[in-house]
Amino acid sequence: MLKKLIKMGALAVCATLTLTLSTGASGADKVKIGFLLKTMQEERYQFDKADFIAKAESMGAEVVFDSANNDEQMQLAKFENMLARGCKVIVLQPVNTGTAGNMVKMANEEGVKVVGYDSMLTNGPLDFMVMQDSWAVGKLQGDAMVDWFKKKKGKVEGNVALIMGQPGDSNAAAMSSGALETIKNNPGLKLVVQQSHEGWSSDKAMATAENALTQYKNKIDAFICNNSGLARGVIAALDSQGLASVDKVFVAGSDADLVNIKYVAQGKQAVEIWKKIKPLAQTSAEIAVKLAQNPDQKPTDVVKADKMVNNGAVEVPTVVTEVVAITKDNLDSTIIAEGFYTKEQVYGK
Repeated sequence: MLKKLIKMGALAVCATLTLTLSTGASGADKVKIGFLLKTMQEERYQFDKADFIAKAESMGAEVVFDSANNDEQMQLAKFENMLARGCKVIVLQPVNTGTAGNMVKMANEEGVKVVGYDSMLTNGPLDFMVMQDSWAVGKLQGDAMVDWFKKKKGKVEGNVALIMGQPGDSNAAAMSSGALETIKNNPGLKLVVQQSHEGWSSDKAMATAENALTQYKNKIDAFICNNSGLARGVIAALDSQGLASVDKVFVAGSDADLVNIKYVAQGKQAVEIWKKIKPLAQTSAEIAVKLAQNPDQKPTDVVKADKMVNNGAVEVPTVVTEVVAITKDNLDSTIIAEGFYTKEQVYGK
């Protein structure tokens, strides 16, 4: 009996030891990745955060999340904190795309890879990039504007205001270039305002729109805005003049914030570009985890890129995700049908 008890005890110790070792190995395999957004100011970023974290955690990773309130120095401090906390890969949406390369260099010196998110930084050795085609966003806005002129005015002729985001932001520049190409190709269109807005401020966009309406005696036919918040500022200015209607003025935004989608449904805003967030966030999370799990391999040996994009410093392996123009005619079949918003949210029924 004593021998049997000793044997059982030994088996129990072995089982405990095996479980401990197994648990230890599992913990060691759990990589830590950072996700650092430039802001949580826009409604869409709640989706970015949730989708990214859910995907990364489903792959067994731990996520350190933060945002920087559109403050460059704050972002630097939070980035350094992620390095100090042992993140093996950091997914970065830069506040300033012109200077963020210094953070990438700092991370690379510590053996940490950086994946660009949404906005391509322009002066650093970025390891990978996941983005929507920002130029295509502006082009879709411009195409929708031309269609609006044809339907509402019978000819493509009138005054256009381009309401841009953060000065020097590569996304703002790319979106604007897509719209500008359309304006250039239609000689009847006159670009009367082209203004950047610090911090992507909705209030500053409203002030720009108010000044433009005053200067041109309400004769602004179209406003193309780099994001949803800027479009809301423009619509607020139009509302005060009784002009917030697609029958009177064309307004385009981008990011698909719920308020703007409601404006599209109500006929206050002509088009909103839906930069699909789930594929952007989930793809970024998947790439980050894979790179963290394979630290000694080249990024392109671990993940397949759609194309290489020169950011002024290096050729960056890049994955591009989808953008869709949302109008009153396709609301139900796109953004609602795919479950991003419900009918009740959009129509209030």
